[in-house]
Amino acid sequence: MTKLIALLAGDGIGPEVTAEARRVLDALGLDLAFEEGLVGGAAYHACGHPLPPETLELARRANAILFGAVGDPSCDALERSLRPEQAILGLRKELALFANLRPAKLFAGLEDASALRPEVARAIDLLIVRELNGDVYFGEKGMRTTDAGLRQGYDVMSYDEGEVRRIAVAGFEAARRRRGRLCSVDKANVLETSQLWRDVVIEVAADYADVELTHMYVDNAAMQLVRAPGQFDVIVTGNLFGDILSDQASMCVGSIGLLPSASLDSAGKGLYEPIHGSAPDIAGQGKANPCAAILSAAMMLRHSLGEADAADRVEAAVAAALASGRRTADLGGDCSTQAMGDAVLAAL
Repeated sequence: MTKLIALLAGDGIGPEVTAEARRVLDALGLDLAFEEGLVGGAAYHACGHPLPPETLELARRANAILFGAVGDPSCDALERSLRPEQAILGLRKELALFANLRPAKLFAGLEDASALRPEVARAIDLLIVRELNGDVYFGEKGMRTTDAGLRQGYDVMSYDEGEVRRIAVAGFEAARRRRGRLCSVDKANVLETSQLWRDVVIEVAADYADVELTHMYVDNAAMQLVRAPGQFDVIVTGNLFGDILSDQASMCVGSIGLLPSASLDSAGKGLYEPIHGSAPDIAGQGKANPCAAILSAAMMLRHSLGEADAADRVEAAVAAALASGRRTADLGGDCSTQAMGDAVLAAL
């Protein structure tokens, strides 16, 4: 049966990198259909909203969503509800995409691209499981004036135990499929939200005797990611901490242009996107690294489309292309976006 992919390329380099991901998917010979939709700044300029109803409807009926990037400097002065970034937040909320999976693994031959010593970087093989529907991004927020007449901004961090429990289960299940170790990252020594997080994660651990659970404060976790990242298997954490730590992990493996992500609902439907932004400074120049978008497509094949063998092929092709010495500018090379895509296709 044909599987429908919603292709939401978005802004900046989004169309360039998703085009390469689609070329790779087309080369696999699977029964896939693609339907494009506007999102982000491109949607605002065309429709007056970053997530038009027709795009949301497409996302709802698709089997999976391949997403590029959103962000447009010309929209920076808009009210927050109309800014491009609200598109991805809206999709996560409307589709109940609560579990974000962000793998980070050093590809052979890229040791020199990492900011870490080669022997440290070589040990990186971890997965960050980030909660997506709560925390300060979705809590009560606003601007107000204090009694002293000062402007004050506020963003409320909050989780209920149900939200923590379902992401904890996702983390334990991921650890069970990998090497059986889960590190829960919080700030329980300061934040009540984190204390609840830790309490609930410990409760869920009772159902996973085969998984080793540890806890780490987020500031220590940030330090350990650069000191000894090989100690981590799966990290489960909240929305804000996960956002920061996953970007840090990307530089530990060499470039933000290498890391894919999956955002899943409880049934396994997902939105797949590279974790880099829209990079407007290089948009349209053919300089962007498409590997993260291609690897996001591989995650889509594995998690939402039931094509694990095809996912393995794509990941192996990316590894082979990089091992052959092909590099885009972010990795110190001179390959164009399309040339990098060509190298992956040649290795497929």
